[in-house]
This record gives sequence, structure tokens and C-alpha cells, in this order.
Amino acid sequence: MQRIRGLAGSGKTIVLALKAAYLHTQYPEWRIAVTFQTRSLKGQFRRLINNFCIEQGGEEPDWTKPRILNAWGAPGGDERDGIYHEYCRATGAEFLDFRSASNKFGKGSAAFDGACKVALENFSEDACRYDVILVDEAQDFTPSFLRLCYSMLTRSKRLIYAYDELQNLSGASLPPPEELFGENDQGQPLVTFDDDRRQDVILQKCYRNSRPVLVTAHSLGFGIYRRAPEGEQTGLVQMFDYPALWEEIGYKVRGGQLAKGQHVVLERTEETSPSFLERDLEVNDLVQFEKFMDEAQQNEWLVEQVQKNLDEDELRHDDIIIIHPDPLSARLRTGPIRKMLFDVGIQTHLAGVDTNTDVFFRTDTPSVTFTGIYRAKGNEAGMVYVINAQDCNRPGANLASLRNRLFTAITRSKGWARVIGWGPYMQGLIDEYSELAKHEYALDFTYPDDAVLHKLRIVHRDLSPREQERLKRHKRDIQDVMLALESGELRLEDINKSTRDRLKEILAKDA
Repeated sequence: MQRIRGLAGSGKTIVLALKAAYLHTQYPEWRIAVTFQTRSLKGQFRRLINNFCIEQGGEEPDWTKPRILNAWGAPGGDERDGIYHEYCRATGAEFLDFRSASNKFGKGSAAFDGACKVALENFSEDACRYDVILVDEAQDFTPSFLRLCYSMLTRSKRLIYAYDELQNLSGASLPPPEELFGENDQGQPLVTFDDDRRQDVILQKCYRNSRPVLVTAHSLGFGIYRRAPEGEQTGLVQMFDYPALWEEIGYKVRGGQLAKGQHVVLERTEETSPSFLERDLEVNDLVQFEKFMDEAQQNEWLVEQVQKNLDEDELRHDDIIIIHPDPLSARLRTGPIRKMLFDVGIQTHLAGVDTNTDVFFRTDTPSVTFTGIYRAKGNEAGMVYVINAQDCNRPGANLASLRNRLFTAITRSKGWARVIGWGPYMQGLIDEYSELAKHEYALDFTYPDDAVLHKLRIVHRDLSPREQERLKRHKRDIQDVMLALESGELRLEDINKSTRDRLKEILAKDA
């Protein structure tokens, strides 16, 4: 068993591909599975494993032994197979596709979580098909899927899972292995790492992003320089429960104390963020934030910039990714931009929509990639545009997940990042970035104590659209009651005493 944690761009996918290739060349009879959430990673894994096997063993892999599988899968042969689908076939459990699982368990991660939990109830030894399973993007899976992977292993239980906590787009964190994989009949954890660094690996060095790009992504992801809303003591959106994790991912303390409730200044080191890009390029060219009057003006500017990138900056079409953070509206919101680019002779595609679901960059023709945030994960390019970024700064519930989307989008850049949008929420992001630049890309903040951390988790928690609507309705109801009391239309005596007493108790707890 092994857990690999690392920042975006720290090489988690490369490490997993190397491990798969190494194990295949050393133990060619082993059955190995590599699985992930983002379907466009399939081609990348196949290319990497193929190249690494040739380097290590002098020949291409026997693809009947290592298998590259999507997590969910569907009927239709090897190309459509997945870990969950294979498990259902092996055990006779009912296979649920996305629509069926959503109808039964709810949308989003709840659908796959429910499907995996039901499948696990039908475990049989026939499911133990693999000697090794490697899981990328584990932060986007619920524990039930990792338990399903664990149950598909032979007795050796060689499961390797890699993740970056801040790239979690579902809002739920992975628990520690002792909790994640459960207990045996004697009440002992099935998996424990016992501080063994060979089992619990942290990749500190970021190979993809320059220091300004990575720190910008972290600053906005956590809301380090976000102005505190009225009545709140901090503008932070989220924070690690374990302060020392900042040092583990490559930051060092420049000032203050890295502890809950204490002021601290954190910065990245030359060792963990190599400065080769900073030496050759201006920092204000690596990261830029732009605000426009409206979406149309934003789109016009973007088209001009893409033309300049291709005609003057010597970038190729596949050096550019344009990311819309909201996956549900990506097709609609990117449509006008793609038409404008087509009109000036620039070919584009929407990854996974205009291409096969396993394809991110087109290789058959020069074409600029547009994508929603989920398909962007695991991919990278020299120039990354994050459009309609203001949507990641809307206050209230879901803000932590929205900021994680922004973090993930920015960290796709291995060169330049352009974060663009319009309206007052975009100005808020620009103000945060300006403060970061003033602090020379150091994170200067007061670490929240346990009480503040608890409140952040509540205030910025993930809510479904139905739950958001219900919350809005409750807020309106409370506002109506307040207005009625102030106007005299409703008097305190009209509210029964037990209700008033309960309300006092609730407000006293919050105070």
C-alpha cells in the first residue's frame, strides 16, 4: 500500500506511469490496473507507460497485463471498460450507469459513491483480479471507490493512490487510511502507514508551475488576501486542518509561527519551486489578471490574444488551453468565442465534446483546446486562459469548491496564466492578486484556530442546487420576519414563548 501526495505539477501522474512500467517489466505476469477520473488522461498514461517500458525493458508492454481503465466504465468492450464495470461483471452485482445511479443516489459524486457502496455488498473472490492497482486523482473519488479497488486486489493488496487535496472539486476530503479502508474482524485497521515514508510519500517540488503561478493559485484557492466580509473575522475561504502540511508541500516559514491562531508568513523556496522561468521572463508577464466591462468585451480581447499568440508569439495551437471553470455551462459560454475564432481562421475544439471522450488535444489538425474544468485536470499547456473567472468569486455556499476550480485551472499552466473576467466579483480577484504581488508572492495571514476552521467549513460548504434554493428561501423568510418586527406588523408577543426561547439559545451559541 502506498499513498502519494503532491502539488499540481509535482509529477504524480509521471510517478504512477513509471511505477506501472517498472512493475510490468519486473513482473510481466502480474495484472496491473491504472485508473483515474479524467478520461483524457487515458491517452497520456498509455503513451507514458509505453515509452517507459521501452526505456526499461527494450520493448513495448504486453497490453493484456497492464490495463488503463476509467473508474466507472460501461459495456462495449475494452475501450469502454472501467474498474467499477469490471467489478460488477465479476461479482454479478447490478451495474448502474450514470443516469441510473443519479436517479437512485443523487447527482455529482453521490451517484458513483452510491453505486460503489451497493456493489461492495455483493463481494466475491471472483473480483480479486489484480496484483496492483494505481489510482490517479484520488482526491476526486469517495472512499467507497478506493475500497472497491482494494477489494479487487489479490492477497498482497498493492494499492497505490495519488492525490492533491486542493484539486478536490467535489468538496469532500479523503480520510486517513485507517479510516478509509476499515477494520478486520479483530477491530484492527486493515491499512496503516506507521509514519513509513516509503508508504506515505509527499512530492514537494513543483516541476510544472513557476513560483508566481503556483503561489497565485494557492493564494486565490485559500482566499489568503480576500477581504473579510462584513461581520466576519477572516476572509479565508478554506485552510488545511494540519498547519505543518504547508511545509510538507514545499513552503517555508519566513516570519511568525506556523500554528493555529498565529500570524505566519510563508514562501516557496528555490529547491521546491525552481526559478528558471522567473530568470528568463518578467513576473508580471507570467501571471496577468484582466477585468472587462462585460462578457462580450472579454471575448473580443481573448480572440485578439489568441491570434497574437499564434501569429507573433510563436505558440502552436496545442500550446494554448482556454478553461471555463463551470463544467455545466462551458459549451454555451465558449460557443461565441469559438465562432469568433473560426471567423478569423482559427480552428478550435471543445475537449470531450467535439472529440472522443479520451482525447484532450487534437493531433489530426492544428486546433486550440477549449474545456470545462473537469476535463482540464491532468493536462497542461504553455499558455492558459481562465475565462469568466468572476464565477469563482461568488459569495456564500460552494465558495471553497469554486476556489478549488480556480486553483486547478491556473495550475494547468507551465508558462503563462491569464485570468480574465468581468464585473465586481472579478475586481475582488484582482484586488487579492494585487495584495499578493505587493507581498512579493509570500502568503501573509493569521492561521485560523479550530473554531474559525469549523465555521469556514460550514459557511463555504458544498450545496446542491436544490439545497441552495432552500437556503435562499430560508434567508428570505428570516428577512421578512425581521422587517415585520421592525415595522410593528409582527410583535414579539405574537411568537410563542418556547419559540422565542429556542431562538435565544441558538443565537447565544453562535455568539
